[in-house]
Amino acid sequence: MSNVENISVAGRRVDPAEVEARFIGLVQSPLRAAILRFLCARPEEAFDVEALMQTFGRMRLDVDNCVRELVASGLVHRAAGPGQPRYGFVQPDNEVLREQLDQFLERRATVSHEDRSPAVQRFREMIGRDEKMLVIFEWIRTAAKSDISVLILGPTGSGKEVVARMIHELSRRGTHKFQAVNCAALPDTLFESEIFGYEKGAFTGAHDRKPGRLELANNGTLFLDEIGDLSIIAQAKLLRVLEERRFERLGGNTSIEVNFRLISATNRPLDQFVRDSRFREDLYYRVNAFSIRLPSLRERAIDIPVLAQRFLARYCAANGLPLDGKSFAKEAVDLLTQYHWPGNIRELESTVSRAALSSPGRVIRPGDVEFLHASETPVEAVRERLPSLAEAERAHILRVLESVHWNKKQAAGILEISRGTLYRKIVEYGLEGDTKSSRNRTRQSEE
Repeated sequence: MSNVENISVAGRRVDPAEVEARFIGLVQSPLRAAILRFLCARPEEAFDVEALMQTFGRMRLDVDNCVRELVASGLVHRAAGPGQPRYGFVQPDNEVLREQLDQFLERRATVSHEDRSPAVQRFREMIGRDEKMLVIFEWIRTAAKSDISVLILGPTGSGKEVVARMIHELSRRGTHKFQAVNCAALPDTLFESEIFGYEKGAFTGAHDRKPGRLELANNGTLFLDEIGDLSIIAQAKLLRVLEERRFERLGGNTSIEVNFRLISATNRPLDQFVRDSRFREDLYYRVNAFSIRLPSLRERAIDIPVLAQRFLARYCAANGLPLDGKSFAKEAVDLLTQYHWPGNIRELESTVSRAALSSPGRVIRPGDVEFLHASETPVEAVRERLPSLAEAERAHILRVLESVHWNKKQAAGILEISRGTLYRKIVEYGLEGDTKSSRNRTRQSEE
């Protein structure tokens, strides 16, 4: 039984000290306290679990547990009605509990580390109904706890820099600088001067000393976007810095020590680049100590209407309109959902803004929606010929798991990955639900 149950029980006199102790235990959980404040501030509204998941960026199990304990406490009620259960605040009957609640609400809410992070707020806007982004949120929280090097994988426009900034802002280095470098826009001739800096007179035009990105990232984070575009020469120089944690400015001979955290991102298949000798294997293992893969927008098509409405509300707010000043016609939403989104979330946001600007009235019609890549083959037609990389990987992992009756040790051996990676893939691709179909099969030991 939960330690917060039965704070008030009809027909039974409850010790006030017991009520107070149980309430204190209830709000000791930051998530329970945050949900309680959220619902108390909206007494006329009720929310389903999905809405609370999106609001707080938490997995369903965490939100379910918190809501269940709040209902058991008598502070939240389950609203009647069709569809998913909805939950709202209810004024408690117990006088002692009401007094405790009033004191709780009068206290200033503690602003969590996540709530202070601008990148977290931006990432929460990218969360929809699909739990893939919530799984990634958990990986981000894990990565932020240490200084481990992180490699963020994902297609263009999927939010890789937002994730990098989140890891930085949630880490112990969050008060120091975040230095972002776009490796795709950095030719070899500029690599050293940009990364290492230079001394006065190091080359023609070097009129003053300039610190490099490494020096500026000292005690903070260096983010190398599109690291797969670095040349072999640049890779060797980067590897040396990662190993020695010291460097010299261009044209200088003084060794400078640096303490930084490295986060890299790419939309390139680095593992294939390693096999093709286009990316150094030793550098690959240095930058890929912990990897986070961001899904493409078409991998979570269920989120497209949610995100489109969110971006539309932001457009309205930015242009002095009511949040519901513009809305999508159903046909326009269908059009957005059917599109293949090669530019992912970034393209969706810009498309919604253009449509809102082009729409002469309040309702955005299909004719107001203009796609940048409308002439390209729709994704549904492409899928009829070939699956995406993620779909192929999911199908292969599921096939291997089924072949060994979900013995994860054997499956990891066949796939040549660690069991930890396999567990992450199972969660990422939502494969746990498929275990129900295999419960009647012969179970094997996972020792």
